[in-house]
Amino acid sequence: MERLAQPKDFCPNAACSDYGKLQSEKTQTNLKKIGHTPRGVQRYQCKTCGITFTETRGTLFYRKHAREEEILEVLALLAEGTRISTLTRVKGIKEDTILRWLREAGHHADQVDAVLMKDFRLKRAQLDGLWSFVGNKGEKKLSGER
Repeated sequence: MERLAQPKDFCPNAACSDYGKLQSEKTQTNLKKIGHTPRGVQRYQCKTCGITFTETRGTLFYRKHAREEEILEVLALLAEGTRISTLTRVKGIKEDTILRWLREAGHHADQVDAVLMKDFRLKRAQLDGLWSFVGNKGEKKLSGER
């Protein structure tokens, strides 16, 4: 089965001579693990250019304080038809944060779809409704912007 390349599979530095060159488990020569962030996210360093990066770089979860599971659960609940105001009240997450997650999820729609259909057992019609919402209301201005 073919899998999508992950951020840990190549150097993300466009100036690096190894930029975009996929590494395999057996031939991984220019990337090394260098510990974890305080939240437990794996860090990597390119031996060629010295840049460091996390395994979540280029994903919906990059630089997020919330757990991946919480973000996915909120997206699944939105696809089920739960209102943002309800999620704000019940989960204690700001509306602006939920809208930002929703907009960013749109940039990773294929990967988000696969996870939500598998792990949350959502149907294609529910996901179509979610992405329709992103297209119509996902561009809503954040509170305080004019």
